[in-house]
Amino acid sequence: MSIQEGDRLPNATFRIMQDGRPAKVAVNEIVSGKKVVIFAVPGAFTPTCSEQHLPGFVRHAEAIKAKGIDEIVCVAVNDVFVMDAWGREQDADDIVMASDGNGEFTQAIGLVLDGSSLGLGSRSERYAMIVEDGTVTKLAVEGPGKFEVSNAESILDAL
Repeated sequence: MSIQEGDRLPNATFRIMQDGRPAKVAVNEIVSGKKVVIFAVPGAFTPTCSEQHLPGFVRHAEAIKAKGIDEIVCVAVNDVFVMDAWGREQDADDIVMASDGNGEFTQAIGLVLDGSSLGLGSRSERYAMIVEDGTVTKLAVEGPGKFEVSNAESILDAL
């Protein structure tokens, strides 16, 4: 069963780049006492993720944060080095590029995408959520092949 609005996020660990080195950061560190937008993509450098999903959050980061959001976090089941390179390529300076390299967070929230038919293995479903002090207050999960409800504009409208 996947996570629902009203549920608390599990305390998994992401990897992010800090001072040019991989660092572990607990999900609780990111969300505790804060209002955060977390969005996930099936894969860094993939077409919809690179052409629409991440760029939308880059473009609207200032407006999203102006609505009271403390952090915007992009999650993918990719390694920390790929996430860092993708963030730099996309000028995602205002977004935390969080690696869920082993898919532990994605599994814990029940939003695993089976990308094996495309040679991608287990990845994350495409979604966006608003989290307040660790509790999911808005969850928008895309249907297969869709990009309609988890985009930056939809999240901005929900704030």
